[in-house]
Amino acid sequence: MDFNCVRPIRSKPADVKKICRFVADVPGLRRYNGGEIVVGHSLLIGLGRTGSVRSSIVVPPLVDLGFSIFEVMWVSVLVLALTTVLFSLLDVWYFIRAFLSVLRSRLQPVVKDLLKEHTFSGLVLPHDLDFLLHMNNSRYLREADFARLSFFTRSGLFGAIHAIGAGMVMAASTIRYRRSLRLLEAFEIRTRLICWDEKAFYVEQRFVAPRDGFVCAILLSRQHIIGNSPDKVVQTMCKRKVESPEFPDEVMHWIDYNDSSSQKLRAESGVTMNSKDD
Repeated sequence: MDFNCVRPIRSKPADVKKICRFVADVPGLRRYNGGEIVVGHSLLIGLGRTGSVRSSIVVPPLVDLGFSIFEVMWVSVLVLALTTVLFSLLDVWYFIRAFLSVLRSRLQPVVKDLLKEHTFSGLVLPHDLDFLLHMNNSRYLREADFARLSFFTRSGLFGAIHAIGAGMVMAASTIRYRRSLRLLEAFEIRTRLICWDEKAFYVEQRFVAPRDGFVCAILLSRQHIIGNSPDKVVQTMCKRKVESPEFPDEVMHWIDYNDSSSQKLRAESGVTMNSKDD
């Protein structure tokens, strides 16, 4: 039978019974509003309560999975509830952004020059704004995280740290804001490795407005190596020993400030100096 030729008709009760017997043998049969609906074939036949054929409509083939509409509804509600709880308890978007940043970096060419500046592009979105309608100060630190992940991945630092069984944590950071970033304003985070000592790498990140090159914010961070030393990490990367560049004056002042702060806090709490950098 050519189902595509079916049209709305009216018929005798005897003919309707024949159609019903035929329809009953079709897989995927469902009842709805007193009529019969055939699912899974290119045919939809509605039978009115009076016993006559009410309508015939051609529909795309569907797959009958054996689920009722109520089962599908409850599963959808459950998935929505679990998603809501997950987003309430965890910063899901942070982990998604971090994963995508690392994935994109792995797909990009490797930056073989350890001291080369790396550019990470961004855009100010509505959820980045505060009450003054510019990018919230905490968002700068968040975006800088993604830029560092990208930099450490593309430069090979992450690979070298993992190869020697070491780890890396943020030990200190300082950011200075110079000009606000507004809604839908594009920006670039330019990340570069400045220098390193026996304990940590020192990284500078600049938030630059591409339209005029103005540095809207600048961040300095200290990335502490756990279980090994930066010299060993660089040696593993470069296959030879590489000396650190000279420390800029502002970095030396910043290190002195951190050391003075650590000594003051240790004196206040009565904690003696240990092997860890605090």
